Amino acid sequence: MTHKSAFVQTLMERGHYYQATDLEALDAAALESERGGRALTGYIGYDCTAPSLHVGSLTQIMLMRRLQQCGGKPITLMGGGTTKVGDPSDKNEARPVLTQEVIDANKASIQTVFAKFLTFGDGPRDAIMVDNAQWLDEVKWLDMLREIGKHFTINKMIALDIVKRRLDQEVPITFLEFNYMLLQAYDFLELSRRYECNLQMGGSDQWGNIVQGVELCRRVDERHVLGVTQPLLMNAAGQKMGKTANGAVWLNADMLSPFDYWQYWRNVDDADVEPLMKRMTDLPLDEIARYAALGGSEINLAKIVLATETTAMLHGREAAEAAQATAAAQFGGGGAEGGLPSLDLSEAPTSLAALFVAAGLVDSNGEAKRQAKGGGLRVNDAVIQDVTGPIPDALRDGQEVKLSLGKKRHLMVKLAG
Repeated sequence: MTHKSAFVQTLMERGHYYQATDLEALDAAALESERGGRALTGYIGYDCTAPSLHVGSLTQIMLMRRLQQCGGKPITLMGGGTTKVGDPSDKNEARPVLTQEVIDANKASIQTVFAKFLTFGDGPRDAIMVDNAQWLDEVKWLDMLREIGKHFTINKMIALDIVKRRLDQEVPITFLEFNYMLLQAYDFLELSRRYECNLQMGGSDQWGNIVQGVELCRRVDERHVLGVTQPLLMNAAGQKMGKTANGAVWLNADMLSPFDYWQYWRNVDDADVEPLMKRMTDLPLDEIARYAALGGSEINLAKIVLATETTAMLHGREAAEAAQATAAAQFGGGGAEGGLPSLDLSEAPTSLAALFVAAGLVDSNGEAKRQAKGGGLRVNDAVIQDVTGPIPDALRDGQEVKLSLGKKRHLMVKLAG
């Protein structure tokens, strides 16, 4: 099928497209927007369940970036209201109920990321940020039941994947969680009324919720709005990306250093380089094709480019190049170590094993002993096989000490002043 709009064409070419409620109508609306007509205004919601988003959320931010690059208007919807309920999607248990103070702190923390990828302002195509607590906190329960409750059937709701999965696994789903899909659909109705929003975007796991919102807008206000989803961030082996052995790949620098972020992208599998370049960078497609054609060890050049471009978008070009230089120094010989993540300890651990535990490189003294036995631990690049001994004198003198786990995990440690 030939697509007339740059937006839909971009979704197809860069691997962002999974399914749409009406692809032909989406193409037409995007084309009108690109020609200066009514803006294609699309939103994605982000609940405030943690102080930082992770790379699984970044692919959604990139989807809004593509919309704005093609003349559309993105709405970043903060879930100050829906976070109080919790989305049951892809969860085997209910989310913990967060206090208002924690929700507010999380929201303030994750808001800082979006301006690195989107242009915010008062212009007709500038991105805006909205919090659904603005209307959800004011909703009267009986009024909501009368207005929208009649448009949802229990039959359809329990047939949705996000509910059916839990029921099939005999995992309880609370009435609180069951209401989440109503609230998300109501978000679309409110955004349609307040901001002329006519598109909801998201990951493929949000399809059921998106369809509910599209149907609600049609039934209540007789508005023809649209939905589109993209594939979840998966590697070539079919596994979800965004986590490492040490936890989530966070977007906030205070939760994951630019160096570790750079290393995450540098270490992806060879088969994932091309699709990740398409989805997570702005590199031209012809340039990506040239990198994809590299064979053998030359694919490492493409991985370095991927790591540097993704890190530059999030943390800035200077931080990305510093991370690249640090990696070159570590694995290519020579150079400075200033770009390595660092940690200040409040007091000296009692042993080398405890030092590696305190640094977060291993989980226990026992693991430290096992790693050391296999030659996997180093202090200032010297292999350490006995971790029961005392910590280095340099650390006691207030100097930085370099700790390494294997070839790819490094940390500079010193005692706090």
